[in-house]
Amino acid sequence: MLAAIDCGTNSTRLLVSEDGTRTIERLMRITRLGQGVDATGALAPEAVKRTLDVLREFRQVMDTHGVERVRMTATSAARDAANREDFFAAAEETIGARPELLTGEQEARLSFLGATSQLDAGDGPFLVVDIGGGSTEFGVGTTEPEAVLSVDIGCVRLTEKFIHRDPPAAEELSQVISVTKDYLEDVVRELPAAAGARRFVGLAGTVSTVAAIEQGLAEYDTEKIHHFVLSHEAAEDVFRTLATEKRADRLHNPGLEEARADVIVAGTAILVAVMRFFDFDECLVSEADILDGLVLSLLRPA
Repeated sequence: MLAAIDCGTNSTRLLVSEDGTRTIERLMRITRLGQGVDATGALAPEAVKRTLDVLREFRQVMDTHGVERVRMTATSAARDAANREDFFAAAEETIGARPELLTGEQEARLSFLGATSQLDAGDGPFLVVDIGGGSTEFGVGTTEPEAVLSVDIGCVRLTEKFIHRDPPAAEELSQVISVTKDYLEDVVRELPAAAGARRFVGLAGTVSTVAAIEQGLAEYDTEKIHHFVLSHEAAEDVFRTLATEKRADRLHNPGLEEARADVIVAGTAILVAVMRFFDFDECLVSEADILDGLVLSLLRPA
């Protein structure tokens, strides 16, 4: 048995896989490790505690399934935090493997490999976009990422910077969209092939949540989320709904977890901004992501 753990800015996730061919367990817990990191430059003690509590849970799950090899990574929040080594030491004591601090480019490459592993190369080239809490990763290619880029926009980072009212004010939403568009200009400059991608593949919690809301899923159903085709029109409808509701009302949307309710508006703004900018009619929602890429890396080490 193999396992992969991703300690992200907003969520901490586990994949247990049987030799990379069958998913045994896929768990996600919102721990908000990146709480306040953009402002303070450090991981908050309460955020570290939440994440370590979840890692202890994951260790038990791994032991139950007889996991023999694990790869654990940390991404945007840890990249920005001066005290990350303290967290890494505690995480290593809990899991038995030290978190690897990924660069944004490494994160994008692993996400691309995981997301495209089940896709038909004939549908490429793909633009794979992983909307995280602190950063968003872009990868373009067909069977391998030809080019990748990570930019400092994410649902937690943009919420903490720009969204302070409930519901968000029109000018706050405009700021989020405008800042995202500026970063997308950078993406096109650095990854010109992105403009020629045939298919947009969206990853991570924001995209999965929008797909769940669009389908009205009272309970999360991976089979209905994975490879769901989300139309641009539907994404815009969900964005308008979420952005005009107060947090308390937003919680009534089927498919939206309470812990994600405060950052989902900024995340969805990033999603629709990407679809507008690249003129995509639809987004292929993928549950296969960086975790799958990490498991594949254990099978095919570089």
